[in-house]
Amino acid sequence: MHETTNIEEWLEKPYWVIDLLPRQVPMDSGGQYFRIEAYYRAHPQVDALYGKFAHILLKLNCYVDVDVSLDGEQWLRNPAPEDLVAMVERSLASKCMLYVALLPEEGLVTLSADDCYMTVYDPSPPLRALLCALVSAEGLFLWKPEDNNPSSDA
Repeated sequence: MHETTNIEEWLEKPYWVIDLLPRQVPMDSGGQYFRIEAYYRAHPQVDALYGKFAHILLKLNCYVDVDVSLDGEQWLRNPAPEDLVAMVERSLASKCMLYVALLPEEGLVTLSADDCYMTVYDPSPPLRALLCALVSAEGLFLWKPEDNNPSSDA
């Protein structure tokens, strides 16, 4: 399975965000981003959002093998659907990071209970296209932050 050093290497790569919003909110924008984010981080909205994240991961696992870990130490290969959903729910309840390694070397997905988004590190163009379809089906968006490591195929 994967080692923590591999996780650290993935976290240095360009990344994309699976989010409620279609793009990054500028610091000088109008509106009330922080209040709305707080709304979505509360129950029952956060439960529905994490349900969408679980659906994306389940559907993604139809196309690629996954190794999943709540702590980055113990990994489970292709967990049963119920177990994968339970791990997403546990990451929220226990405030721990969920790591999903897409195999073979397709990328890394992370989910932190402090966030209303998932992060996908270094997805290939075909994987991004697949993710875009899966994410859209859940009413979410896939986008690349502007301050992220630049890539020619953004």
